[in-house]
Amino acid sequence: MHYMTQPPREVRAPAAARNRGRLQSLAMIAVFDAGGPLALYALLRSEGLSAVTSLVLSGIFPALGVAIKFSRDRRVDAIGVLVLAGIAVGSLLGLLSGNARLVLIEGSVPTAVFGVVCLGSLWSGRPLMYRMAVEFIGADTPRGREFESLWQYEQFRRVFRVMTIVWGVAYLAEAAARVVIVEITSTGTALAISKVMPYAVAGLLVAWMITYGNWSRRRGERVAAQAAATQATPETGVHWQRPDGRE
Repeated sequence: MHYMTQPPREVRAPAAARNRGRLQSLAMIAVFDAGGPLALYALLRSEGLSAVTSLVLSGIFPALGVAIKFSRDRRVDAIGVLVLAGIAVGSLLGLLSGNARLVLIEGSVPTAVFGVVCLGSLWSGRPLMYRMAVEFIGADTPRGREFESLWQYEQFRRVFRVMTIVWGVAYLAEAAARVVIVEITSTGTALAISKVMPYAVAGLLVAWMITYGNWSRRRGERVAAQAAATQATPETGVHWQRPDGRE
């Protein structure tokens, strides 16, 4: 009966595609965002190049990663544009000043911009985290349309406003922390931390968001159940009495 334990081929195919996509994304991060720049910086420094030159050249890997993603997806990635802008500005300042710390600070630019955009979106019609959730789910899908319909509820709107505030403040704090780290540590240490910190911060935020989202959903379900019970009691005329005769 082995065949009964196998999911249908049409179910296995999308799952395999998703797993393959996750592996490709992890490989891109490991090679172009973390491992590649660190390895190239260490190699160039061991060959006698200056810290500024080594840092500027190590930015080739993140820039190449953005280019590969663009060629694969055939669309402009806003985060990728910010990364490229930060690399260009940091490289230019570093080469003109000869200061390696200015090259490292470029990583704080897209982080700070994202934090400001998050907080600024609170004054728009929809906060940024809600827009990103709709984009992730797919606005044209049945699930996406159902998700968008929930915006009419105040509790739902409040959840995404809180999420957007937390993400905005966290990213501004990360940008400030990266500047401090650049100022008080060595170039190599600051580079290593700058490659790991964004993923650590994002991981913590995602974990918090999932926990907070689940808590908010359960709270909303309890409130809805209580409201339904309150509305149903007068209509049905049910008078509940405990078995011992007390109300």
